[in-house]
Amino acid sequence: MTEISAAAVKSLRDRTGAGMMDCKRALEEAGGDEERAIDLLRQKGAAKAAKRAGRAAAEGAVTIQGEEEGPLAMLEATCETDFVARNDEFLGFAARAARTAAGADLPEGEVRAGEELLDLPAGEPLRAELDELRARIGENLDVGRYVRWQPGDGSVVGRYIHFGNKIGVLVELTGAADRAAAGELARDVAMHIAATRPVGISSEDIPEEARERERAVLSEQARQEGKPPQIVDKIVEGRMRKFYEQNALLYQAFVKDPDMTIGELLSVSPGSIEVRRFVRFEVGE
Repeated sequence: MTEISAAAVKSLRDRTGAGMMDCKRALEEAGGDEERAIDLLRQKGAAKAAKRAGRAAAEGAVTIQGEEEGPLAMLEATCETDFVARNDEFLGFAARAARTAAGADLPEGEVRAGEELLDLPAGEPLRAELDELRARIGENLDVGRYVRWQPGDGSVVGRYIHFGNKIGVLVELTGAADRAAAGELARDVAMHIAATRPVGISSEDIPEEARERERAVLSEQARQEGKPPQIVDKIVEGRMRKFYEQNALLYQAFVKDPDMTIGELLSVSPGSIEVRRFVRFEVGE
């Protein structure tokens, strides 16, 4: 039997809220695989809420810089303490790095590692500034990641920074009949994305692996509840709708008006508005 450490049990408990012994047994059954253990706990109803993996302890700030209708960039700068994350010099560096990314000839639409920006000729002054700032502040500062957008003709981009610069969102809408109204709508949608963490725009955008994993968990839950085998598939599909409502942007209840989904909000807005894409950064993710 795989030996399960106390640290592994604590990690699983922190992610699921399940009891210590439940976590230990699940890890033993899963051979130490934490993701498999989460599925086992969920199947047994012991997991309260499986949190996403990869929550780093790093502090930092997210900034968005660029023209209203031209190229723009969102960038995450990291540091060790919240005190430095609120430091004006650190925030100024993050803003300059984002402006450099927006104005440089860089891949469009891809979330890239910050080191790539610093390695470019346009990033050389940034690297020198970063090294100097590290020495002066005394912390390990870095550029975590960035994304550069060049919006399409006629597109409207919503941008939103939340929670002391800890969360940033860009969302691009197309098909607007009234740009001013669409601008307000885009900001509302960006604010919604900041709050709800959608995985994709529609159910088709959620990775197939994630969909199949959820379907497997729901199938096992239904069987353990004693549901007749001939109706398990129908029950699972019904419960998958809840999964999509939690993870697909268009199916989510709008945070400012929960009686309406985001898809319905777009449908009643002037024009034929669609969400082309969105990006959400949260410090430490």
